[in-house]
This record gives sequence, structure tokens and C-alpha cells, in this order.
Amino acid sequence: MPIFCDESGAPATGAMTLAAVAITDEGAESLLARFRAVTGLGGELKGSRIDMVERALIFELLERFGGRAIISVARPVRHPGDDAGELDLATYTALLADAIGAHLPDAPGPVTALVDDGRYDAATLAHIRDKVEKLIDGHDPASWAALRDSKRTAGIQLADVLANSAWNIAIASPRSHRISTILDPFLASGLVRMRSI
Repeated sequence: MPIFCDESGAPATGAMTLAAVAITDEGAESLLARFRAVTGLGGELKGSRIDMVERALIFELLERFGGRAIISVARPVRHPGDDAGELDLATYTALLADAIGAHLPDAPGPVTALVDDGRYDAATLAHIRDKVEKLIDGHDPASWAALRDSKRTAGIQLADVLANSAWNIAIASPRSHRISTILDPFLASGLVRMRSI
């Protein structure tokens, strides 16, 4: 089972979120193709660049194409003397472990965790990938983790939209009320689950 992961925000913004979207590669590609056909949008899909109707369409299509998501949310507090970079990395790593880990009890077999490669340097990302692989190996030894370029990975682009949606809600942005209205039925149905760490 593929799980596509991307984050939004940072401790300095008041919240960091991470979405882990379980959907097949074919389902993610078909979803994105349908979204582009309906909206006329091209290029990389980013949650920060779409309007409310386009955002709602992503959630509707996620259900149609067999996806489900877990979004983990953290609101870490930075104390005097804390290193901002270390706090960011520790928060990101905890969110990744929480969101992926929450998928594992329902995973029918090996898991492929595909993580956006854009946030940190190559050495840090390799260390994160190794941690994720250890986590999912405990579920099934045939599981594996990899880093992916979001521009070329439909599932990570979907995760970006979901993480951005949760981040807007977490920081009570001006768009948070409308995004909550979009998200509520999917939370009620269990298609999307949100967790606080």
C-alpha cells in the first residue's frame, strides 16, 4: 500500500501539519488528471495556490478514487534557547511517524512510504527515510520508504493540499472556517482522520 506524505507550516507559524495519503499510484494519477481536466489548472498542485472550490474538489475526488488520509497536527512551543532548526526537524519527524504509524493497523500488506524530498538537505532526508523505513519494517519486512520529488508525484501533491488545509485550520487563518466546512463531512465519514500530537 503506498502512503504519500507532505507537510505544511512550521513551529514558527504556530503549527506544523503532515498528511499521509493512502492511495494507489494509479488512483493518485487519475485523480490529478481528473482535477486538471475539470479545473484547467496545470503544473504542480499546491494547497497554498488553489481556491476553495478547487480544494473541495480534491476532497471529493479523493473519495471517488479510493484514497484515505491521516493528518497529524502539532503546535510546538519554542522556548528561549531552543534551536529553531532542531525544533522544526523534531516536529516533522514526530508528525511523520505519527501519521504513517496510524495507517499501519489497517494496511493489508507491505507499505511503501513516499516522502516529499523538498524540506531538508539530502543527508537529513536520508536519515528521515531510514527512520521511516524502520517504522514500517515492523509492520511488514517487505515494506520500504523512499524520497520523491513532489513535482513528479501526484500522491505527494494531494498530501500537500490536505496538509495545507489542516494547517490553515490549526492557525485559524482567514480561510479556516471555509476549509473546516469543506473538511467536516470527510472527517465524519472517516475518509480523513486528524490527530494531534
